[in-house]
Amino acid sequence: MIPKLTKEQFKQVYDQGLDATFALFDALQQAVEKLEERVTHLEGILAKDSHNSSKPPSSDGLKRPPKSLRQTSNKSSGGQRGHEGTTLRLIDNPDEVKELRPTGKCTCGKSLSNAASAGVEKRQVIGVAIKRHVVEYRKHTVVCSCGQIHYGDFPRGINAPVQYSSDLKGLALYFMVTQILPQERTRQIFEDILKIPLSEGTLTTILQQGHDGLEKTDAAIQERIIESPVLHADETGCDVNKDGWWIHTLGTLDYTWYFCDEHRGKDAAAVANLLLRYTGTLMHDGYKSYLHYLCRHALCNAHHLRELVFIDEQLKEPWALKMKKHLLTIKEAVEDAKMRGDHSLAKKLQKRFRRAYLAIIREGFAAQPPPKKRKPGQRGRLAQPPAKNLLDRLQAHINKVLAFMYDFTIPFTNNLAERDLRMVKVKLKVSGCFRTPQGAQIFCRIRSFVSTLRKQHLDIVQYLSRIFNPVYKNTNLLPG
Repeated sequence: MIPKLTKEQFKQVYDQGLDATFALFDALQQAVEKLEERVTHLEGILAKDSHNSSKPPSSDGLKRPPKSLRQTSNKSSGGQRGHEGTTLRLIDNPDEVKELRPTGKCTCGKSLSNAASAGVEKRQVIGVAIKRHVVEYRKHTVVCSCGQIHYGDFPRGINAPVQYSSDLKGLALYFMVTQILPQERTRQIFEDILKIPLSEGTLTTILQQGHDGLEKTDAAIQERIIESPVLHADETGCDVNKDGWWIHTLGTLDYTWYFCDEHRGKDAAAVANLLLRYTGTLMHDGYKSYLHYLCRHALCNAHHLRELVFIDEQLKEPWALKMKKHLLTIKEAVEDAKMRGDHSLAKKLQKRFRRAYLAIIREGFAAQPPPKKRKPGQRGRLAQPPAKNLLDRLQAHINKVLAFMYDFTIPFTNNLAERDLRMVKVKLKVSGCFRTPQGAQIFCRIRSFVSTLRKQHLDIVQYLSRIFNPVYKNTNLLPG
């Protein structure tokens, strides 16, 4: 804090001469500089929202929604030319048919009940028939004429006098893991709509059985992931029994794998063991722990764009807007080339984009203030302005930033991983936390299966039911 001096105290310093007065002035000047840095830092924190940082949209509050990073398009709203629309269509085999024939008599006096049909107009009403369905198996004992006794056999998996079917358990998993409903609300749905009184203990058992039944499927998903030429990685924090843990995701266009660990980086053993085997291109947000792996790397440019927006709007550095526009220009050029059926940009165009990129980097460095001097006894790295940190990253990892320009199989952003984590964040908003590490792992394994099914456009409820079907026990449930 800046000391508050009275007139008499200042006069005492002044009377001591020029050196004492300048020492006081220097101390006040240093205090002002510190306060200015602090104010700038706090203003930067307050100015950050989902459009200029990695903060989620839910943190924006009730203020005016931030401007989207998406660029305007010349296309009209709605479905585009060639888009296959969807509409209600007549079903070939309706479950119920009601014949509506005219009744009464014709004006000629004859009855219409036996009149010949001259045509039929069909109209269908699509509804649902939700009800409990109970199948009773009766095992018979018969006696042959020769006196021998023979016994019938119950189907495989029918082991108790009364039990729940695999499709009921699959539906329960669908509610709890796919739709992220709490166990109490899932229990209410079964009781209110299906008239089936499930206890929370039963639902917990179903979750555990779902986790155990997906062991080989989970291993298969991991193998498919590390075989992919491009892999997306991300993580998000969560509370597990009041401790800070991390949910990791590794994903491709067809597969998703989640894992919960108390560590974020390379110390998360299960994730690290997979990435140590990976040889393709790993897309991520630039977290340093990922850069330790020997595979090829690509950095998410959505993160760069948000940081550039912050530097442009809050720090008023012109180079940031130029870099933002340049990255979007390269992205547009890549998309146009893809539309033409090309597999890469022309070498000449690549070199031109790269030279312009480096020119903007040099302009950015020239605009940075001189580095701070280390004070006597000060240890550790000196803090840098946000713009300088971003410039260092853009320069040191230029090939990772522009990887999408050289290889069209690499996307511009890491949005796939962020979309994979979206429903995990919904789960955390609903439940607040995981009470145990085992509960977190149960959710992650089942959710990996659900996300993979959705990416492959498979029937989620049907495949969740297979987990409990004895026919599929100890097998990989994914096709192919």
